[in-house]
Amino acid sequence: QVQLVESGGGLVQAGDSLILSCEASGGTFSRYHMGWFRQAPGKEREFVIGISARGSTYSPTSVAGRFAISRDNAKNTVLLQMNSLEPEDTAVYYCAAASRPGAFSYSDPRQYDSWGQGTQVTVSS
Repeated sequence: QVQLVESGGGLVQAGDSLILSCEASGGTFSRYHMGWFRQAPGKEREFVIGISARGSTYSPTSVAGRFAISRDNAKNTVLLQMNSLEPEDTAVYYCAAASRPGAFSYSDPRQYDSWGQGTQVTVSS
C-alpha cells in the first residue's frame, strides 16, 4: 500500500491562495487515482477534488473554478491549488489514493485504500 504525507496547510486570510502537497511512497504512484477530502469540526468528511491515474480531474461545483488538482508522477506528488479561500474552507485536508480498476467513484471515501494524516487549513475572515 502506498503511504501518503500531506503538507502545505496553515492559517490564511479570506481571498488568499494556498497549495497543498501530497507525497506518495511505497507504491507505483502512476497507477493510483488520487483524491483530496476535507473534514471540518463536527462535519462528515467531504470530497474536494480528484484526479485519475491518467490525469482526468473531477470536482464538485462547490469548489469548481477555485480549486485545482494536478499530479507529477515523476515526483510521486499530487497538488491541490486553492484560490479565493473562504472561511467555509477551513478544515483538515486529507489526501487519499486508490488502485481500483474499472469504474471508480471519486467522491466515495470507501473507494480509497490509503490516506494521509491530514493537514490543517484555517481561513480567517
